[in-house]
Amino acid sequence: MRNPLSAKPLSVEPQSVKPVATGNRTVRIVVLVLVAVVLLLAPLNLPPFANQTLVRIGVYAVAVLGLNIVMGYTGQVNLGQIFFVGLGAYVTAYGVKQGWNILLVFVLACLIAGVVGLLVALAAARLGGLAIAMVTIALPIVGVPLAKRLEGFTGGSQGISARFTDAPDWSGLYNDQWQYYIILLVTAAGFLLARNLVRGKYGRAFGVVKENEAVAASMGVSPYRTKVLAFTVASIFGGASGFLYLAAVQYTSPETLSFGHSISLLAAMVIGGAGSIAGSLIGGAYYVLVPLLTNAVDPGLTTVSQGAILLIVLFLLPEGLVSLPRVLRRITGRNRDRPGAPQRTVPAPAPGAGSEKQADQHQTEHQAIPDQTDQQQTIQHQTGRQDQA
Repeated sequence: MRNPLSAKPLSVEPQSVKPVATGNRTVRIVVLVLVAVVLLLAPLNLPPFANQTLVRIGVYAVAVLGLNIVMGYTGQVNLGQIFFVGLGAYVTAYGVKQGWNILLVFVLACLIAGVVGLLVALAAARLGGLAIAMVTIALPIVGVPLAKRLEGFTGGSQGISARFTDAPDWSGLYNDQWQYYIILLVTAAGFLLARNLVRGKYGRAFGVVKENEAVAASMGVSPYRTKVLAFTVASIFGGASGFLYLAAVQYTSPETLSFGHSISLLAAMVIGGAGSIAGSLIGGAYYVLVPLLTNAVDPGLTTVSQGAILLIVLFLLPEGLVSLPRVLRRITGRNRDRPGAPQRTVPAPAPGAGSEKQADQHQTEHQAIPDQTDQQQTIQHQTGRQDQA
């Protein structure tokens, strides 16, 4: 006997979703290719000032990226990122002065900054809140007078200069173009490594420690080791940024380690978007472009205008400028849902499609009625046999 309640389930064809995902992936690849082509061809068509501006954006984007790993992804306070930038710049200048291979100089700039960051993290990672903030604040405060005293290594108060990014003759490029390609190569590699890091198991560990350290410990993730790792990685990125800084500016001094620059890096990270790789690039652009614009308007109001911009972004976009497209989509979606908004028209079914569905439904109902009648007759027959017994 057929069950009248059983009905053929509706099937959703996956083929209707797969082309959409494939299309989005294709669009993403096309956009990435176009961006890569633009970045490669830009220095050949821009004036030297524009190339130098892009170079500085790449330099500070790497510094903001390191700060974002330890603060945005792991939730640990770090107010001394500029110390590692200056340390990497000094190591680079010293290595260039000694005539070392430039690749060796780059590795040493990252390695020494990472080792110093590791030592600081081993002592500060067990602390929390204001304690770790005070430890990181002490780094640039101590670094400035230390750089002035170590004249044999840092050049003292006068600073030290090193020139190693002149374009070779075989390249056919100008110096600003050659510097651009060096910074572009290192910056792209740094962002790719950071993206893979935060999307892997270490990135998941960072997120768990940021949300709740007790939960992280119960899941087998050591909060102490995770904090140390994040702080060390941020220090390495700071050293790489210092290398790029000297490649772009070709000079460094104790002023590079100033605590004010560290606060500016923090503001750039917040405005760009904490916990976002793309937000780090936006933060680097903010660090370089906003002071140029405010100085052009009124040099005396630079600090005030930057503070006002920070407050406006925090109030309107708490997740940073990187969240602006998502907020705009949300606003436009609300406007579509309003009663007065134009409604999207649904295409009418094909001719005959509705009649076929109605015929199937009518046939199912006619099949269900005999089944119910047979069931009632069977029950009455069984009841009659029981009465005779």
